[in-house]
Amino acid sequence: MASVTSATVDSADIVRLILQFCKENSLFRTLQCLQEESRVSLNAVDSLDALLSDVNKGHWDTVLQAVSYLSLPPNVLQDLYSQVVLELAELREVETAHHLLRETAPMNALKQANPERYLRVEALVKKHHFDAAEAYEGMSKEKIRANLAQSISKHVQVAPPSRLLALVGQAMKWQQHVGLLPKNARIDVFRGVAKDAEVEAEMCPTMVARTVKFGAKSHPECVTFSPDGQFCVSGSVDGMVEVWDHQTGTLRKDLQYQDEGSFMMHDKAVIAVAFNKESELLATGSQDGQIKVWRIATGQCARRYEKAHSEGITCITWAKDSSQLLTGSFDFTARVHGIKSGKTLKEFRGHKSYVNSAVYTKDNARVVTASSDSHVIVFDAKTTEMINTITPPPPSHCSSIMDYSVNCALIAPKIPGYSEHEDLIFVCTRTNTILLMNLAGQVLKSFCSGKRDKGDFVAMTTSPKGEWLYGVAEDNTLYCFSVASGALEQTLKVAEKEVIGIAHHPSRNVMAGFAGDGSMVFLKA
Repeated sequence: MASVTSATVDSADIVRLILQFCKENSLFRTLQCLQEESRVSLNAVDSLDALLSDVNKGHWDTVLQAVSYLSLPPNVLQDLYSQVVLELAELREVETAHHLLRETAPMNALKQANPERYLRVEALVKKHHFDAAEAYEGMSKEKIRANLAQSISKHVQVAPPSRLLALVGQAMKWQQHVGLLPKNARIDVFRGVAKDAEVEAEMCPTMVARTVKFGAKSHPECVTFSPDGQFCVSGSVDGMVEVWDHQTGTLRKDLQYQDEGSFMMHDKAVIAVAFNKESELLATGSQDGQIKVWRIATGQCARRYEKAHSEGITCITWAKDSSQLLTGSFDFTARVHGIKSGKTLKEFRGHKSYVNSAVYTKDNARVVTASSDSHVIVFDAKTTEMINTITPPPPSHCSSIMDYSVNCALIAPKIPGYSEHEDLIFVCTRTNTILLMNLAGQVLKSFCSGKRDKGDFVAMTTSPKGEWLYGVAEDNTLYCFSVASGALEQTLKVAEKEVIGIAHHPSRNVMAGFAGDGSMVFLKA
């Protein structure tokens, strides 16, 4: 995939960041284990001048602690430890000198590599009278220390303190700058999202909080929220893709490209939008069968499929691993497209009219499509073979010989009273009833608007936890159903005319409704 300029980071550098963090926070056992398992040493100090000053002043306790995190050549370590042992012997700290001589890795390595030198140091330690001239071979301690400092300086890197925290802070500032994180909010650094002040209990929206009016010759054809809840994106009939702040109902000007007036665009109407689960990539589909994949942080197009379908793209769904796109089209087919390859990988055939929705089951093993031909088809995602064709039954007051378009089929979230291992689907037909069905075609529950005149549903969605089912009907009204009881609990006017669809925020009691009259409304409880 084409990408923005990126830098390659050595995995060893990441380990060193963690090693420094462990050192600064006195996590010495963790540091030691990580060094041994990764075979990567910190090999850096906060201040080289301070280390060399300690060497020159003979502050050996500080020096030995510092070099334990460094990766120095064996000969340098042996020279250092030999000098420390001799100076301890000079101070008549013979027991400590003997310990370093016999129990440390550098001195054991010296014993193997240069036994004569090792035995000489050992003999000098054992003498009752320390002769500095003999021990230091006619050189002063100061000169030997200076030579050691020079040798060590050649192999040590300098790193500012708290590099891990500094990089995390810089990354967060950049994400706030480009709009990936909200400003002046508590951030969950591990998940990379803003911390919610509290987990909201799911409730039906009761009011229109914000209204956005598009231009005289424009209206939104599709709207979606990002999985992290930071973005609300609309695709318009004029080809524009815009990112909104659902709290203010205004464009996100903290995204630099929008602030500069450089929007994501198609040549034809944008009629499908979808985020990947990381909320980093946005896929958009247009009336002429083109798909574009955008980086939401920069507004740059990362992948383009000129003719993903021969006709308009009606829906887009990302695979769980963000490696593929599943699309439906006015050309009666659903297809899978590879993100890396940029090619169409699979095609699902069987419908005789527009494919209005296409989704994966929870295990990604099957694809479920809904069509204007009045059928829902279950496909094998790997082989593209049809497993089952479902014809949702019409409500009792409707003619059984008529065909009713299936607007969409959604995989239901976990529903109390039903096995979490069974894939259930909500099926929205162009009638006044939404059905809960299994993939065998059995109707488990129905949700009815109760209106025969302009009560037919045009779109639906569910709340994130699946407690509520929402359908928007031809009367431009949102119908809120309790999934548990099937009862209609609330209604709310969404638009004056030509309602097109609805979308739900992934974690808050916020919804977006959009209509052909050029309006987009944000609803809240």
